[in-house]
Amino acid sequence: MKTSETPNRKDLVLSPVERRAALSLGLIFGLRMIGLFMILPVFSLYAHQLAGYTPTLMGLAIGAYGLTQAAFQIPFGLLSDRIGRKRVIIGGLLIFAAGSVIAAISDSIYGVIAGRALQGTGAIAAAIMALLADVTRHTVRTRAMAVLGGSVGISFTLALVLGPLFNGWIGVPGIFWMTGALALLAILVTRFIVPNPQESHFHEDTEPVPAQFRRVLADPQLLRLDFGIFTLHLLITANFVALPLLLQDTLQLPSPHHWWLYLPVLLISVVTMLPIIFFAERRGLVKPVFLGAIGLMGLAETGLALFGQGMLEVVMLLYLFFVGFNLMEATLPSLVSRMAPPHSKGTAMGVYSSSQFLGAFVGGAVGGWLLGHYQVAGVFSGCAVMTLLWLTIASGMTTPATAKSSRQQREPRPSPIDSGVSE
Repeated sequence: MKTSETPNRKDLVLSPVERRAALSLGLIFGLRMIGLFMILPVFSLYAHQLAGYTPTLMGLAIGAYGLTQAAFQIPFGLLSDRIGRKRVIIGGLLIFAAGSVIAAISDSIYGVIAGRALQGTGAIAAAIMALLADVTRHTVRTRAMAVLGGSVGISFTLALVLGPLFNGWIGVPGIFWMTGALALLAILVTRFIVPNPQESHFHEDTEPVPAQFRRVLADPQLLRLDFGIFTLHLLITANFVALPLLLQDTLQLPSPHHWWLYLPVLLISVVTMLPIIFFAERRGLVKPVFLGAIGLMGLAETGLALFGQGMLEVVMLLYLFFVGFNLMEATLPSLVSRMAPPHSKGTAMGVYSSSQFLGAFVGGAVGGWLLGHYQVAGVFSGCAVMTLLWLTIASGMTTPATAKSSRQQREPRPSPIDSGVSE
């Protein structure tokens, strides 16, 4: 029986304006991220041509964007409250495009590091989420935010396929030029396709509150999840310091053909991951599956370090890694949302996102150092040690509430103001 407080079906369906906002902002997110990710599968094969190259500096170039993005994304989000969402997004995209140009024209590793760091300075993730919150009702905001998350996953898969292909056609400098062009295209989408909000105001479910940082940083459960996303992106970045070299030098697979391996492994791992998530939610087994995914990645890293000498072994080990990786990418944001106090959810997600980008920076820098001192096997061994540390820390997490009960407890009721999005 419905009550006056129960949202009807219309309240749970995206309106045309909300749908356009979610899709267009997801496209902006995707265009930016695909430019960052396309470098992952090819840069370690190119960097030795640059003046001043060392393996450590090569890894630093791969991960440099993560440090600046971690530093600037929360301030840019707060700035968007003052000067407007679209101004911050367009400004960030212009900075990102400028960094891409610097990386494209650089013939030294230091120039590429500077360009990648400048790319990360154009940190617009928080402003994009705030703009999406401006034009969506509370009752559909989770669905709209899922579109942004999906755009990142699609961008990552496309980047691993397109990076090796475009490297064969236009080289790494050409990829950087393309990245800049994609940023300019994203500006056009922002200007002409993304709806303008009737008004912009603060949203505690998507934006950080400075006064809440101490509370969020003192929560051991949230800190475990922040360490988890830090480690996850450390692993993926460090792996791509070494993996292209393994495929080309050990397995004799030419760089333009690396996508032959990445695409089926990624697709099959996603197909494997989805029923596992559904089963874990239905049976209340989120924590065992969570810990199992970490163990799976640790097994894959250990196998790559010890047995990554044949194509079949590498394919199977990468499949295991990406099953665990995709499980974590899908599970971690949901757990943060469930475990964060209702009035600190935006702050918790801001710290979580900064931890993710910081992990990419550390993964690149440490992965490059390990490559220079201990070769490819040393990178995978270091990653295996990190998964063991992560498993130890994560084992103390409390069993999270189910997604359904969490929504019932924490989702705000629709109000006349929230329901008044104009079409």
